[in-house]
Amino acid sequence: MATRHMAAGALALLLLATAGAATAQMATLQAIRTATRGPFLDPEAAFWQQAPAVTVAMLPQTITTPSDPTPAVSSLNVKAAHDGRWFAVLLEWADATRSDRIVVDQFGDQVAVEFPLVYEKDALPSPMMGNTGRRVEIWQWRAAFQADLARGRPVDTHDLYPNAHVDVYPDQVLQAIDTRPYMGAVGVDNLITRAGRSPVLEQVAEGWGTLTIEPEDQQADGKGVWRDGVWRVVLTHPMKGGDGDVRFVPGEETAAAFAVWDGGSGEVGPRKAWATWITVELAR
Repeated sequence: MATRHMAAGALALLLLATAGAATAQMATLQAIRTATRGPFLDPEAAFWQQAPAVTVAMLPQTITTPSDPTPAVSSLNVKAAHDGRWFAVLLEWADATRSDRIVVDQFGDQVAVEFPLVYEKDALPSPMMGNTGRRVEIWQWRAAFQADLARGRPVDTHDLYPNAHVDVYPDQVLQAIDTRPYMGAVGVDNLITRAGRSPVLEQVAEGWGTLTIEPEDQQADGKGVWRDGVWRVVLTHPMKGGDGDVRFVPGEETAAAFAVWDGGSGEVGPRKAWATWITVELAR
């Protein structure tokens, strides 16, 4: 058992060292300043054509279980922009199928960008959700959330299983408090089950297993468009934000890391592709 743990630890260190070396060789992402006013919710807006792109090579998640040694997405095309008030990242990747619903054996497409809460160029947090004392902020867009919002009403059983026939549901015959055991994550008040105004979850973490939704300060927003086998997703946030948020300052720099899930390939949770830190420079 001890040998297995030592091997796993050595593998993790090797992967992180390799990722760090790759980061040093990667081009810096330049966030242009645009006259278009935010918030930026159009991934196909004309100004994006002026923003230089960086191709980010994605890595397999093989450090923790369940792992994903052969992720479906091999690279992301990344652009960034700001208007002095709003900062945005545009992410593009190839995906042959649009997966925007979640049922027992199906998962949705997702993408996330991560920033260090406090940027120190030579002392970045772990790209694997930060580490103790070095918090990261994560904006995660979910195709299923966007589909639910576009529907204009909560998803119900017949949306997911149009041919299902049910005689009666617990909430039709029991009092509200008695139905909670039948309501899964809703019954235990999991924050992710609360209806939101945005398909983007704003989250924080200080290491594996610490990912937490910011319950009172969800300012991140975004939108995805799937066309011709390509997802184009924009993620946006006020540059100043609130207490405890990442701050983006024109003329300064920060770092960004990425993760992407192909729902059609069964990717969810730790089964994903990820990329370590790259530098992001904001134009004045």
